[in-house]
Amino acid sequence: MKYSIFIFIFCLCCCVNKQQNENTEKNQTVIVIQPLGDFELNQSQKVLAEIKTISPNVVLRQNIDFPRNSFYKPRNRYRADSIIKNLKNNIGNDSVIVGLSHFDISTTKNDIKDWGVMGLGYMPGTACVVSDFRLSKKHRNNQFYKLILHELGHTAGLPHCKIKTCLMRDAKGGNPLNEEKDFCKNCKRFLKNKGWQLI
Repeated sequence: MKYSIFIFIFCLCCCVNKQQNENTEKNQTVIVIQPLGDFELNQSQKVLAEIKTISPNVVLRQNIDFPRNSFYKPRNRYRADSIIKNLKNNIGNDSVIVGLSHFDISTTKNDIKDWGVMGLGYMPGTACVVSDFRLSKKHRNNQFYKLILHELGHTAGLPHCKIKTCLMRDAKGGNPLNEEKDFCKNCKRFLKNKGWQLI
């Protein structure tokens, strides 16, 4: 009888420790903020403060140049896919990186070789890039933060959402960011399970 109780308590402790380790792993992902080109320091610091509200593990790096192979001269903008391929090679296994740009960025979409975008991220993955070039001047700061959350959501594994007020809504070539209020219930549940600190 005593032996059975001992085994039960031992198994219970192992399960609790396993759950605690899983929760710790979820919360250990480091979000690396990487300003590109002449991205302004005060705006980078603002992004740092905002991201800290969803994760305490955030690092702001010094500005670096855009990758040499990322400039698309015919349209005078940078290729987002080339940027994130480069960025993902500059972080550890426990990190995800978001590049910040003032310049216009683009990617290939279906048959369109150079499609202008506000952001792009691997899904799931460890790298994304966002640009404030296409954002509303009046609402730029608020829209930029929403855009960062959207792309980080993709890196966590979230696809686009059909709910129009959700931050994971597909922009479809426009800018619906003012209509987006928060992550929807399902997207929020998904991100909380990934360790995001969402209310």
